[in-house]
Amino acid sequence: MNSVNLVGNLTKDIELRYGQTGTAFANGSIAVSRNFKNQSGEYESDFINIKAFGKTAELLANYFSKGSKIGVTGSIQTGKYEKDGRTVYTTDVIVRDVTFVERKQDSGGGQGGENTNTPNRNQNASNVSYGGNNDPFGGSGVQIDEDSLPF
Repeated sequence: MNSVNLVGNLTKDIELRYGQTGTAFANGSIAVSRNFKNQSGEYESDFINIKAFGKTAELLANYFSKGSKIGVTGSIQTGKYEKDGRTVYTTDVIVRDVTFVERKQDSGGGQGGENTNTPNRNQNASNVSYGGNNDPFGGSGVQIDEDSLPF
């Protein structure tokens, strides 16, 4: 199964174009932080190219901009091309779904966020907090009896 879920910040504005048949396609890049520090004590990030088509491409271009926190779900696609006699290999995430991770007023200038005019595309995560404590229940008061765990 080829499936990937990423949460990060857009590194540049989405480039939206239309093909000869009128189909929208978009390119961008997101910075995804790693969960550990390097030897210098700093967090590193991976910069991942994303591509989207159709309504998803238009949604990305219309509601997200450089710096916006975004969640994407899609699949990995590899490719290659020739440049100056050398083979260049590419890895992209083909975006299938987009998640609004922060509200518009929290985005620090980005356009991504909760907006009543946006299409209803996985907006249930509009106020998700990542990092900090690793409590998957977010301090919701859920109690788990260790004797009921299978491991």
